[in-house]
Amino acid sequence: MKDYIEERAVALANYIIENNATVRKAASVFHVSKSTVHKDVSQRLSKINKSLADKVHSVLLENKAERHIRGGLATKEKYLLKAAQKRQDEAKHYPEQKYKYR
Repeated sequence: MKDYIEERAVALANYIIENNATVRKAASVFHVSKSTVHKDVSQRLSKINKSLADKVHSVLLENKAERHIRGGLATKEKYLLKAAQKRQDEAKHYPEQKYKYR
């Protein structure tokens, strides 16, 4: 295995552990694909540093267990944002009439 691949695998592992990051977030930060991150931390890392691979594995399992919650929160935020935008649009199209008393 080439040195830079080993270094990347260790760097990815450290990032995931320190930040409790998902595979997607790590891929974004390191500018590699999710497949590369997954292969680096699940296959290559176990050959380089078994204890580090075990720590990463536990973080990824935790993230996997929580992903349905994050997905639900993202959906909730999406619809709350849509509702807020709808209220703004209605306010623009139907402004409240202000009456002046003399």
